[in-house]
Amino acid sequence: MSAAHGEGALPPGSWLGVLGGGQLGRMFCMAAQSMGYRVCVLDPAADAPAGAVAEYHIIAAYDDAVALDELGARCAAVTTEFENVPAPSLHRLARYCRVRPAADAVAVAQDRIAEKRFIRSCGVEVVEHAVVRADTDIQALDAALLPGILKTARLGYDGKGQVEVTESSRLPAAWQQLRSVDCVLEQRVALRRELSVIVARGADGAKAYFAPIENEHRGGILAVSIMPAPLEPAQAQRARSIAARVADGLQYVGVLCVELFELTDGRLLVN
Repeated sequence: MSAAHGEGALPPGSWLGVLGGGQLGRMFCMAAQSMGYRVCVLDPAADAPAGAVAEYHIIAAYDDAVALDELGARCAAVTTEFENVPAPSLHRLARYCRVRPAADAVAVAQDRIAEKRFIRSCGVEVVEHAVVRADTDIQALDAALLPGILKTARLGYDGKGQVEVTESSRLPAAWQQLRSVDCVLEQRVALRRELSVIVARGADGAKAYFAPIENEHRGGILAVSIMPAPLEPAQAQRARSIAARVADGLQYVGVLCVELFELTDGRLLVN
């Protein structure tokens, strides 16, 4: 095991890797460079925004073994700009260097079914839901979950991969619209607002938080964020406590955003 696998601070001049060359990756590059680090980006697009500012850009698929080995050998630590990179790729990189967040945490975050199961195992509430993997699952669904939203288990973002369903008779067509992939049917809730808590957790379990944030979405896309959210201190503390339980349950090392629904009755559910 190389010294890079340790948990001490990495000196300026070290190479940092990022999987994903989008706008978030570009911001990561610029922040790292301002602190004296060099950045290597792995992204399949030759014109990736992060690749344009990074010291080095590996143009390859996220599961390209040769490219991953090159990235891991070059870098002291690697991160990902989004959760939908293949978890096995992060496992491969961990042979060479620190990988934050770890592959197991990313594997949970990129699958709504695994995510909801995990969050409940932490003793935290989620929206009432049912898993849809086959026609028989649709036939067995509890009508009490309707009206609801059918969401793909993977790769949905910014309102994509979602279909509103008001009646049981519309479920088969909604599932076909989503190409009959694994889905989750989530019950609609009486929503007061959407919140999020950003928590940074170290390898020693120490945590620091930003103030809870209120988020307004329009057409499924984030439009406005208010920080700090106008919450009573007790409710803000409950939100931070939920984020802490999720981060500890994942044994997360890095920065994590936990999204929450605040219901009209004051309950907080993890989204």
